[in-house]
Amino acid sequence: MSEKPNIGLIIGSNRPTRVCRTVAEWAMKEMEHDKLNLSLIDLAEINLPFLDEPEIPAHHKYKKAHTKAWSELISGYDGFVFIFPQYNWGYPAVLKNALDFLYDEWRGKPVSIMCYGGHGGFQATLSMKLVTQGLHMYNMATNPPLDISDEMFDEKGQFKNIEKDFARYKGPLQAVSAEFADLLVK
Repeated sequence: MSEKPNIGLIIGSNRPTRVCRTVAEWAMKEMEHDKLNLSLIDLAEINLPFLDEPEIPAHHKYKKAHTKAWSELISGYDGFVFIFPQYNWGYPAVLKNALDFLYDEWRGKPVSIMCYGGHGGFQATLSMKLVTQGLHMYNMATNPPLDISDEMFDEKGQFKNIEKDFARYKGPLQAVSAEFADLLVK
């Protein structure tokens, strides 16, 4: 029996009051699948500096210890789910920076894009699909848009009840897991 594929759910926001980790933890729970190993990759914890490598990532001549560690971490995954908020119709800079540090490590790996925002963050999803195409990733068919509204949040800006608010997305998240399993499990 082959080893289970490793799928990294990348938390693509580093705001101090973010809800992105809550969304990612909920998504990981809903995506549980007996043929996949799922884990969170929190960009706030990784804390990469603004791109500081002297050479372009395609040359793979990394000089900085943080880039080498990031490369090793990402190389250990077979696929990814990018989870992030839509900011002004785009994606967060911390996510783009993390992607731009590397090149070959992303190549050919399947990715599902899970953006949340008003109207599901579809503008940011479209923009991110262009980035993932440029990195030669495989854009999966299932990319659940997560609609949010002010009524979902308490006075501290956190979800009142993410289980209730996102109940309609359980099926699409299970579809993401099934798609990863179909693509990666031999």
